[in-house]
Amino acid sequence: VALAGCDSPQEDRGDSVAWAASDGATEAPRLEVDPFWPRRLPGNGILGQVAGLSVDQRDHVWIVHRPHTVSSFNLGATEDPPASLCCVPAPPVIEFDPEGNVVRAWGGPGEGYDWFENEHGIHADQDGFIWVAGNGSQDHHLLKFTRDGEFVLQIGAPGESRGSDDPEAVNRAAAMVVDPEENELYVADGYGNRRVVVFDAESGAYRRHWGGSGEDPVDEDPGPYDPEEGAGSGFRTPVHGIAVSRDGRVYVADRTNNRLQVFRKDGTFLQEVYVQPATLMSGSVWDVALSRDPEERWIYIPDGTNDMIWILERESLEPVERYDARGGRGAGQLVRAHNLDVDSRGNVYVSEVEPGHRVQKFRPSP
Repeated sequence: VALAGCDSPQEDRGDSVAWAASDGATEAPRLEVDPFWPRRLPGNGILGQVAGLSVDQRDHVWIVHRPHTVSSFNLGATEDPPASLCCVPAPPVIEFDPEGNVVRAWGGPGEGYDWFENEHGIHADQDGFIWVAGNGSQDHHLLKFTRDGEFVLQIGAPGESRGSDDPEAVNRAAAMVVDPEENELYVADGYGNRRVVVFDAESGAYRRHWGGSGEDPVDEDPGPYDPEEGAGSGFRTPVHGIAVSRDGRVYVADRTNNRLQVFRKDGTFLQEVYVQPATLMSGSVWDVALSRDPEERWIYIPDGTNDMIWILERESLEPVERYDARGGRGAGQLVRAHNLDVDSRGNVYVSEVEPGHRVQKFRPSP
């Protein structure tokens, strides 16, 4: 199914594009589920809400999930004496190899750092470091680890955010990505703040920040999104996903505004695109990932409200394809598609939060 443009809900913004589904031919990737990925978790493990996903340079898939969200019905094996054969919550951070085998699993409270109330967001950077965030009420910090779970760096501290102009702490950050060219960490910040903030990825030092449309961030709640009025210039909560292209563009998922905004690295606003602009509830633009071909030709967007994967042509922001996964627990269906990333072979990985509690692989179909 190809997609075509429709009128923007903001008539006064000439740099906006909005779109929805229509018929037509397309050369964009088409996806089919790999029903045998991942393999069974070792040690009688089970996943809670999978709230972060990242593919590293070796095509290994990293997830962070929420062990505390596993249903009590599935925790009988943890009781004394065991009430059932199933199950034990897996550690929050898990690494899978390309075949879906678990390579490592670690995370949770430890010495020298503050773990999170509610895990949210993970990024495997170009140097093999693993960044993790949280969106609990006091999760105002970010953590950096080695692949083996050795603590490296903490930015911010629980409960210390002073709002969207704070240079030292985040506020319930949703996602992050390291730009390898400058070794800077870009953060979608988040559920408490309404901004993008950039830190030095080695020292954690503050670099810069900006709000929606490149303006100063505003902490006051703008109220619910209205399809008739459009989004306005600022971000709505949450600022939920972020990607940086090789040619220096920053893509930000403004989730409940149903749009993707594009910036230069200094925060200069370039353009935006709306995705299913009539969507209410939790919005349509949950995350953003770029294909790994040299031109990074395609943008992938998971839509956890409509349970779809949208594909855009990156240079034009033209809509070209969608994977309609509505909606259930079968292989290839999606329930609350939360995060997405792409490997070097064009495989797409999608995480699901409540009630999906899983990660799936979608491969390019012939």
